[in-house]
Amino acid sequence: VQLQASGGGLVQPGGSLRLSCAASGFTWDYYVIGWFRQAPGKEREGVSCIAASDSSTLYSSSVRGRFTISRDKAKNTVSLQMDNLEPEDTAVYYCALTRGLLISLEDQYYSKWGQGTLVTVSS
Repeated sequence: VQLQASGGGLVQPGGSLRLSCAASGFTWDYYVIGWFRQAPGKEREGVSCIAASDSSTLYSSSVRGRFTISRDKAKNTVSLQMDNLEPEDTAVYYCALTRGLLISLEDQYYSKWGQGTLVTVSS
C-alpha cells in the first residue's frame, strides 16, 4: 500500500491550495482516507476524511466551511481543497488510509500513512 501526498506550498492568508493523495497497492472495497496535519510544536490533528463506500465525509471544527474533501474513484485519489487559508493552517499535511467503513479523525484508527507535504500560510 502506498500513499503519495502532494500539492503543498506557500500561500498568502486568504489564499487557496489543493492537496492530493494518490493511493495504490490495494483493492479494498471499503476504506477511509483521511487528512491530518502537524504544526511545529503541536500534536497531530485530524482535518478531514472520506469514506470510499458512500463518500461520507467528516471535518474538524477548525476547517469546516473552508476545506472540502473529495474523491476521484477512477484515479483512486483524494483531494483536499483548502480555501480562505489562515496562518494557523500552517503545518505538514499527511494523508492516511484505513480499511473499513468508519469515518474518524482519530489518528490511531489509520494504519497506513503517506509522507507529508508542507503548507505554509504567510504574507
